[in-house]
Amino acid sequence: MDFPVWKLIILLFSTVGLLFISRFSLIKPNSHGFYRFFAWETIVLLFLLNVDFWFTHPLRWNQVFSWLFLTASLVPLLWGVILLKKLGKPVTTRPGDQALLSFEKTSHLVTVGIFRFIRHPLYASLLFLTWGLFFKQVSWLGFCLAMLASIFILITALAEEHEMYKVFGNEYEQYRKHTKRFIPFIF
Repeated sequence: MDFPVWKLIILLFSTVGLLFISRFSLIKPNSHGFYRFFAWETIVLLFLLNVDFWFTHPLRWNQVFSWLFLTASLVPLLWGVILLKKLGKPVTTRPGDQALLSFEKTSHLVTVGIFRFIRHPLYASLLFLTWGLFFKQVSWLGFCLAMLASIFILITALAEEHEMYKVFGNEYEQYRKHTKRFIPFIF
């Protein structure tokens, strides 16, 4: 595999940025942010593996799938962040949650919009992104990275569900029973 200097520079800068964002989570190995860091890192590696094929053969089956997944990744991301900021009523601090990103420090459980159908739209977005990157250039290494990222995303979601139960209690448990994790009506 050819890994030129510019890719190493991107990997270095993205890793430093992700380390900064995740600095509080990385000292809490059971937090969702801990596992999310590794999902993000794996996604960066997958991007760097396939970036050379971004616009090659745009009408091949794999490129069509790639663009479908990449485009689909924007919907849950944007919809989820908007609802969390608007209805989740983020607070500046939440006891014991220094590791959370600002829009994650919600004081209200959001159960409408996309959250009516799935509990983790932002992680669903990461899954779509991961598989969109994989389909840019299908390979065994890419498949292994996509599977690893998917596993980290699942573990992240499970850890976050545990955290959400601590914050919202039975309200979250009832919500969890009536929604899917990533894909409406399926999973």
